[in-house]
Order: sequence, then structure tokens, then C-alpha cells
Amino acid sequence: MDDSLINDSNRTISWVSYFLHLIVAVSAIIPGAQVGPVLLVVALVMDLVKKGDVREPWMASHFDFRIRTVLWAAVLYAVTFPLWFLFFLPGWLAWCGISIWFLYRIVLGMVRLNAARPMIEIDEGL
Repeated sequence: MDDSLINDSNRTISWVSYFLHLIVAVSAIIPGAQVGPVLLVVALVMDLVKKGDVREPWMASHFDFRIRTVLWAAVLYAVTFPLWFLFFLPGWLAWCGISIWFLYRIVLGMVRLNAARPMIEIDEGL
């Protein structure tokens, strides 16, 4: 298959994945708009399945970035979940903070994907 077709396909998959993540991130911030878990799992599975097909390092960095972002968000949500049972306000604040961080990372990834720039430089140490 032609490399340019593969590159276009990977870029399209990246955009679809970023948009699914964006829907989840925005719905996590807006009260009562929780559409997220199913879309997030779909996006994560897409990234995990297609990651091996990516040949360009800059594009591979986006797949890694999205996978790490979802996994870290899941861990942070799980760790802060008990706060909802103990104290409503700290649980709500923690989840809002995680959701804003998640939204920031997704928008940042979209901006860098649009510019065909890798995520590696900014993702080190996050």
C-alpha cells in the first residue's frame, strides 16, 4: 500500500480519536453531560489497535500521548473517587481539576497534530 495513504489514514484516525477524547473531556466539565466512558473506551481501543501501524515517530508520539493521558486520567479518577463518599466538595473539585487537565492535554494534542509536531518534547515528565 502507498505510504501516503497509510499516513493519511493514521492522521484521520488520530483526528477521530482526538475528537472522541474532546467530546469526553468537554462532557466531563459540563454538569449532567456525561457521555464519556463508552466513547473513551472506543477511542482508547482505536489508539491501541492502530498504534502498531504508525511509522512516523511524530505521529506515534500522538498515539502514545493519548493512551498515557487516558490511563493517567483513569488512575486519577479512581484514586479520587472515594472523596465523593467522604466529602462532596473535595471530590467535585478533584474531578473538575482532572477533567480540566484532560481537556488541556487533548486540545494541546490537537494543536500539535494540526501542525504535524510530535508530543514528545512537551510530554516528558508529565
